[in-house]
Amino acid sequence: MFQESERIHFVRAELTTEQKAAERPSVFRALADYIRDVRVEMSKVSWPSRRELRDSTLVVIVMVFIVAIFIGIVDRVLTLAFEALIRMLG
Repeated sequence: MFQESERIHFVRAELTTEQKAAERPSVFRALADYIRDVRVEMSKVSWPSRRELRDSTLVVIVMVFIVAIFIGIVDRVLTLAFEALIRMLG
C-alpha cells in the first residue's frame, strides 16, 4: 500500500504532531494563565470616579443630540434644494 519512504515520512509527521501536542499547555493551564493575565492588566486600569463617569456620559449624550440635530437640518436643506432643482429641470 505505502512505499517504504512514504511510511517513514508518515511516522515522522506523526511524531512531530505528538511532540507539538506535548509542548502545548493544557486547556486548563492556558485558561488559568489567561485569567491571571487579565487580573494583572485590570489592576493597571485607571478607573474614573463616579463624578467623572457621570460628566463624561452627559457630554456624550449632549454631543449625540447636537450631531443628530445638525444632520437633520443638513438633510432637510439638501432635500429642499434637490426638490427645487428637480422642479426647475423637470
